[in-house]
Amino acid sequence: MYRIAVLFTVLFLFMGTTTFAQRDKIEYLSNFDKKELRWGFYLGLNKNNYTISYKAPDAYPNAYVETEAKIGFNLGLIGDLRIHKNISLRLEPGLIANTKTLYFKHLGNEMDSVREASGTFLHIPLLLQFNANRLRNIRPYVVGGIAYDYNFASNFNNPDDNSSGEFRMQKNNFMYELGIGMDFYFYYFKFSPSIRGIFAINNELKYDDDPNSPWTTPIDYFGTRGVFIRFTFQ
Repeated sequence: MYRIAVLFTVLFLFMGTTTFAQRDKIEYLSNFDKKELRWGFYLGLNKNNYTISYKAPDAYPNAYVETEAKIGFNLGLIGDLRIHKNISLRLEPGLIANTKTLYFKHLGNEMDSVREASGTFLHIPLLLQFNANRLRNIRPYVVGGIAYDYNFASNFNNPDDNSSGEFRMQKNNFMYELGIGMDFYFYYFKFSPSIRGIFAINNELKYDDDPNSPWTTPIDYFGTRGVFIRFTFQ
């Protein structure tokens, strides 16, 4: 997914830049970026996985968790505030859905070693977008900022833990988000494909009640690392 996303973005931006720069002599939506406040929506695909680090290896020499992530989807709304000719402040609340399977390789029993970490998240990023000068009907940009995630499927309040087959995570999480993209201006709307990366700041794991839990005690940090392919319409 990561390699496909990068290849897709590079090819898309290169083809779009050359094609639009050469073909379109008419500048569409010439006053669009002069508006102080703009609205839109987005949809796309994601593949979110986890970065996991462990406590002292001498204490837990065999601890290892393998993750398998499936492609999910994301959709949401956009509010874009123009604060400078080439800078805008963006609020992009939306939903992210995906599924991950965790394999605790240091546990021999299959029933004990496999856990599902399905998730539906409310994702609320606050971002600064830095735009290049417009060239006819294209405009590249970079974007970055922080995000809040609420995990609807965290199991945080579940009294059962991994000893009863329940994997639990934190409800409230914080991320930083980075991306690149390109605006394409058409007669009726602006279309913006982009690729985004998200990186968890806090530890998203809720530890088991047992201080000697073989599932969670060896883990020092458990945080999301993911990539989005996003298509925005304004």
